[in-house]
Amino acid sequence: MRALTVTPGSTDSLRLRDLPEPPENEGQVLVEALAVGLCGTDIEIIKAEYGEAPPGQDFLVFGHENLGRVVDAPPASGLEKGDLVVGIVRRPDPEPCKACAAGEWDMCLNGNYTEHGIKGLDGFARQHWRADADAMVKLGSGLEDAGVLLEPTTIVAKAWEQINRIGQRAFFDPHTVVVTGAGPVGLLAALLGVQQGLEVHVFDVVTDGLKPQLVRDLGASYHSEPLPESGLKPDVLVECTGVTQVVLDALKCRDQDAITCLTGVSGTGKQTKVDVGALNREEVLMNGVVFGSVNANRRHYDAAAQALAKADHDWLRRLITRRIPLADFADAFQHRSDDVKVVLDLTH
Repeated sequence: MRALTVTPGSTDSLRLRDLPEPPENEGQVLVEALAVGLCGTDIEIIKAEYGEAPPGQDFLVFGHENLGRVVDAPPASGLEKGDLVVGIVRRPDPEPCKACAAGEWDMCLNGNYTEHGIKGLDGFARQHWRADADAMVKLGSGLEDAGVLLEPTTIVAKAWEQINRIGQRAFFDPHTVVVTGAGPVGLLAALLGVQQGLEVHVFDVVTDGLKPQLVRDLGASYHSEPLPESGLKPDVLVECTGVTQVVLDALKCRDQDAITCLTGVSGTGKQTKVDVGALNREEVLMNGVVFGSVNANRRHYDAAAQALAKADHDWLRRLITRRIPLADFADAFQHRSDDVKVVLDLTH
């Protein structure tokens, strides 16, 4: 079978190669790959900033955002031939730590987890892959063209779960939400906010085109000005850019008792002047909460699947702006200004 692979530690090492069919010891369910989505983590792996091959192997099969169709499954698995499925990216560490043992492997304490296409496990950019039924999530047939969005949706499903849990520490009656960044994660964060009946405002630097229209079609408000200039004082902020100034704006521009969730990963090495004392003073006096969130466990995959099932499927399909055949994978990494989500098509 064809597979897209990378050699961790070597820059620009992406290549197609022929690999044997996945062995049965990788899982009882055989899946035909349909699509693999691309994100910033994949770029970091290509740049050799991250990534770890499976033990005894010098290459890593690429891709963690995924969608596939069941080819064969055991009778008691709850899956049948033809079912749409998404493989869960992170697997708990084998020891396991207390968090992984409790099913909260997204909060792994010792770092010995593995991740498909990222850390110690081959990814999904191959024509067939295997996993056990408890390591995948079934989707409705109507999501064949958009189910590859499930993994990024899990990130914000977890973020919203944590926001609501934190809010229950005291009186919590949110109305206004700010999402910074109108990339796939930001748009999906906005979707989940709208689904909760909240007033959602999305901030990004582009002034026209698909992103503003996608936001408006959600019933949310789009802003291209900086957050401080908007005058908004949101109850909840979901930061999805990792851009230093945007992060600082998100920490400063919020209402009393606000909750700020950071999901964007910032670059390092650049110094920014911050009055830490003033920032701390404001957070304390306003009962603010700031927390970071990354990855997801099975509960978040299930919540994300429910969110996508409820969403307008035509709206979801519009998030996928380019579908590139696997053989033309290099084209997928040529950035275009109107890109939202780029997907590798494993069926062509």
